[in-house]
Amino acid sequence: MFEIAVRIAINAIALIAAVKLVPNVSFKGDWWALLILAVIFGIINTYIKPIVKLLSLPLNLLTFGLIGLVINTAMVLLAALVSNWLKVDFTLAGWPGGHFSLDTLIAAFLVSIVVSVVSTLASLVRFATPGRI
Repeated sequence: MFEIAVRIAINAIALIAAVKLVPNVSFKGDWWALLILAVIFGIINTYIKPIVKLLSLPLNLLTFGLIGLVINTAMVLLAALVSNWLKVDFTLAGWPGGHFSLDTLIAAFLVSIVVSVVSTLASLVRFATPGRI
């Protein structure tokens, strides 16, 4: 149970960083709505992403792993769509609720990169032990 709470907190921190750093990404709501968004993102990354990665394994081998960036971007788009259904105000260049454009894809791509970097750094800090890098 503690592990799940820590993952949700890391997702929330990563999403806050993404909202602050990436242009055209907005989140308007209270802290509890951010936790809902983090839970949504965590569920998508826990259950849907591994299935998609497994199905895309041949393409992943062919592109030397670059398809992973496309999968991460798609997971951010899916999280935005689900958050819209649950009335959590998280938008990528006005989508969902507005029109889907190249700006939406770029914002989702940049959010996926920021979330990956922040999550990796938070995990490294969390699992760091004295004497190790």
